Amino acid sequence: MTSSTPRRTVLAAALAAAAGTAAAGPATAAGPGCAASDCPADGAGRGHVPAAGLVDNRFWSSYTDWRCGTTAGTKAVAGLRPGLTLATPAGRVDYTDPHTGRTAAWEYATWTSPVHTPAVPATEVIASWNAATPPGTWLQVELSGTYSDGTATPWYVMGRWAAGDGDIRRTSVDDQTDGKSTVWTDTFAIDDAASGLRLSAYRLRLTLYRTPGSALTPTVWRLGAMASDIPDRFTVPASEPGLDHELLVPRYSQNTHVGQYPEYDNGGEAWCSPTSSQMIVEYWGRRPSAEQLAWVNPSFADPQVCHAARYTYDHQYQGCGNWPFNAAYAATYPDMNAAVTRLRSLTELESLIRAGIPAITSQSFRKEELTGAGYGTSGHLMTVIGFTATGDVIANDPASPTNEAVRRVYRRQEWENIWLRTKRYDANGKVRGGTGGVCYLFWPVKSAPSQHRALQALGLV
Repeated sequence: MTSSTPRRTVLAAALAAAAGTAAAGPATAAGPGCAASDCPADGAGRGHVPAAGLVDNRFWSSYTDWRCGTTAGTKAVAGLRPGLTLATPAGRVDYTDPHTGRTAAWEYATWTSPVHTPAVPATEVIASWNAATPPGTWLQVELSGTYSDGTATPWYVMGRWAAGDGDIRRTSVDDQTDGKSTVWTDTFAIDDAASGLRLSAYRLRLTLYRTPGSALTPTVWRLGAMASDIPDRFTVPASEPGLDHELLVPRYSQNTHVGQYPEYDNGGEAWCSPTSSQMIVEYWGRRPSAEQLAWVNPSFADPQVCHAARYTYDHQYQGCGNWPFNAAYAATYPDMNAAVTRLRSLTELESLIRAGIPAITSQSFRKEELTGAGYGTSGHLMTVIGFTATGDVIANDPASPTNEAVRRVYRRQEWENIWLRTKRYDANGKVRGGTGGVCYLFWPVKSAPSQHRALQALGLV
């Protein structure tokens, strides 16, 4: 059984020509009151510490961060959770939603990050964000960068997102390429990494939209990206076990939802990502309200899994496995942070588990490559919740027949290899890609000191 659609399948359908009509005007003004002395040098301070080697995380989330971007109509808001809001519209634009055909006018404002030079000249970049988008609002995230040959990328759309689905359909954008790089759903990638070309610097642009004439605004608390240069590899060296610990994470099976709401990626059989996301959301004590779940058929068990599928669904990808959309969904719950990143080893994952932070990991494998799984998959998400005394991986695997069967123990070396490799052979002997250690991490805004230290070591806070 394949429990998820392939994560890096080239999508044939093109976005309607309206995609270009939503592009906001250029950011033109420095943040109000932002003197150069107020802004830390890029690469220093909160959220700026790169994970050593291969991976670089850079996230903007502090009041100083928001004031030091380049703005056109946005405003930094101080407080326990600093954010960015739409203050004075920079303009108005018509957006035709390619998934509904509806055209509507929107006011917009923009914020553009300082240029970030990652410690790792990158072959891939994945952006993620945490925000609230009340009805009548939405946002767009874009990336632009400089190649190692000195030329520039275009502005690439990394996602058009709203927490709900009444105003726009959240969507990735297909057919974005300049012949040197391409955006595959949620991932910027150098087309030919073997050429030596890399992305040496980048910036992100955030556009906030609202209903014209209203006082509505999205609020963005966190925006950033993971840049990486993971070498091509079919196998990875085994790490030494270093932890015997298991977290008590709720268990949900995606397969108990087979046939439910097929409009969202053909139903539960493909819901590995939102099912995993919901497990960790509830681990942290958050869950949708009865009012939020009222749309779900009352005869369905675990309606919150259906809810997670609906509100992570990417209407262009036609699936629930868009990585940043899952992180953004988790962050819609009160005082939750979320990010998409890469880890380099199970040792790093052990440090998170030790601190009480479970992780959602992405992997693909043939049936015989993961003892005890009972299936093969071209792309699958599961939740790592601990390690046995011998170092084997304890995972809540949603590709299980019942909730009770979700907890699995997988052999350490097998699991580490299928997660961290970037190349693999499929059942027909053809070379396919691997995810190279991709994971989602969710954690509370008010986290324990040990959790803060574990995340800080990865450059996430």
